[in-house]
Amino acid sequence: MGETFGEQFSRIAGLMFVWSTIQQLVPYRVQIYLEKLWAKLFTFFYPYVHITFHEYTKGMRNEAYSCIGTYLGAKSSNKAKHLTGDKSGNSKSLTISLAKREETIDEFNGVQFQWKAFTEEIQDSSSSRRGGLSIPHEKNSYILVFHEKYREMVAERYLDYVIEEGKAIELSNRKRKLYTNKNGNDWYWNGGKWKHIIFQHPATFDTLAMDPKKKQEIINDLDAFKKGKEYYAKIGKAWKRGYLLYGPPGTGKSTMIAAIANYMEYDIYDMELTSVKTNSELKQLLIDTRSKSVIVIEDIDCSLDLTKKRKKKEDDGAKTEEKKKDDEEEEEKDSNSKSKVTLSGLLNFIDGIWSACGQERIIIFTTNHVDKLDPALIRRGRMDMHIEMSYCKFEAFKILAKNYLDIDSHPLFGEIRQLLEENDVSPCDVAENLMPKTDSGDAQHCLMKLVEAIKTAKLEKEKSGDKKESKPRKMKFNLLSKFNFFKQSAKGKS
Repeated sequence: MGETFGEQFSRIAGLMFVWSTIQQLVPYRVQIYLEKLWAKLFTFFYPYVHITFHEYTKGMRNEAYSCIGTYLGAKSSNKAKHLTGDKSGNSKSLTISLAKREETIDEFNGVQFQWKAFTEEIQDSSSSRRGGLSIPHEKNSYILVFHEKYREMVAERYLDYVIEEGKAIELSNRKRKLYTNKNGNDWYWNGGKWKHIIFQHPATFDTLAMDPKKKQEIINDLDAFKKGKEYYAKIGKAWKRGYLLYGPPGTGKSTMIAAIANYMEYDIYDMELTSVKTNSELKQLLIDTRSKSVIVIEDIDCSLDLTKKRKKKEDDGAKTEEKKKDDEEEEEKDSNSKSKVTLSGLLNFIDGIWSACGQERIIIFTTNHVDKLDPALIRRGRMDMHIEMSYCKFEAFKILAKNYLDIDSHPLFGEIRQLLEENDVSPCDVAENLMPKTDSGDAQHCLMKLVEAIKTAKLEKEKSGDKKESKPRKMKFNLLSKFNFFKQSAKGKS
């Protein structure tokens, strides 16, 4: 393998010259015999196999070519003498790759494999026929050379290793994206079903305000999922995971999604379900998502009324004629609405046959009212983990205090702990009060502001509760007064 490509090709050229001379001098039947002998001699003198990976195949970019280039760039950066650097808008850092016609040696399980970045210039003959200048085009490829005895190793292990390593390097170096679905009418005009921006949300599990034990359970579950390719294949289940995030507004459901995406290094597909017109469109959107992604449907209870038809069938026998007319009018309005996505279509999207069209996907639903969702939609196996995003308690508050004020303790922590135990305060409200509004804002001022805000909210809640309780008392007093009035009137008449 220490031989260069030039030495190998010159040896082959010499043998080809000898063979062409023999073909001109011997009869045809002898040539057939000599061809078989030539094949054996060629294998004996040159026992190497060449595999070429072109940049484009059938007009489409070859994914294997890109992965090989990334792998070789990372592996040969300290070996090859000629390299190229590139910084694309989708890369976090500079990408290194082999220069044109550069060779490098890669080692796998003690065996050396030779790679070359090959470039062939092709003249555009169509322009010369029209009287114009012939414009050269480049045809790029990577050539792998190895000994015949390692053919099985290359086919079964080495190439898979190179492709997977290249994908992993590309994934770690690229910027993640946040996708949203387009309107179905725009698919064929704007090149695809999703549009995207660069995802730059800074949320992590370290900054997420949540009970540490609960947070660690989620991290452990994500780690097990990421390493579970063989396990999922063993049990015959698609490599995906479902999470249901539920809880009051402001408890950090969207922040949790960002933290999961950053931890797993996945893209996010934020699906607007109301703009999906049919179950077929929903299926097409799923097909067009990539592996290693988080598919999100926020406020699933508000996106579509997915349980109405089921409830209608169950209660149809007990309805009055007037109620049936109202339902018919409502159904007619629904038939004219944009979205025709059904509960069955959504279930097939999450857990049906088409859900296995990609690998390593996480599906997340969020809701403020988990009791409004159909049990079939959130059962275990579809939404594998139900995560309650609750109000801010003291452990979550300490994380926010560290994030916003860079403090671990303070004399006011005891009072704040008691207030948080007695009152329901969302993490976003706590964070808003902890954020300094001026450059001179200190921890003491921010914590005092939080204490006052919780106390004020508590008083307002008590006042609103007193008003609600006073209404029935007033009604009772009025009824009693009227009763006494009529009683006295009756006595006077008698």
